[in-house]
Amino acid sequence: VQLQASGGGLVQAGGSLSLSCAASGRTVGTYAYVMAWWRQVPGKDREFVAAISYDGGDTDYLESVKGRFTISRDNAKNTASLQMNDLQSEDTAIYYCAAVEYGHSWFTPDFWGQGTQVTVSS
Repeated sequence: VQLQASGGGLVQAGGSLSLSCAASGRTVGTYAYVMAWWRQVPGKDREFVAAISYDGGDTDYLESVKGRFTISRDNAKNTASLQMNDLQSEDTAIYYCAAVEYGHSWFTPDFWGQGTQVTVSS
């Protein structure tokens, strides 16, 4: 599966952004992929942000984004999204869309998209 992330940009602290991930090559619902978002700051390890089960019934979040970020998916459109509210400077990073094959750990993605830059100005 190929993943294409979009929606990053520059926003002031307290603002919102919505990231989108478009999948192609395979239908993420049919293959029961978990969809996830990770982020990375230059010089640091890539960090798990959020994930959603293949049917949308289960989600997991990085503690620091709980209550501010919401992950969702639309299997009919083969997409996943990350709504980010009340953004803070520490959310500044390159955000990556990822997919996990059925039965694999949510924290070891099998497929990665290219990143999209999110910059929060204080």
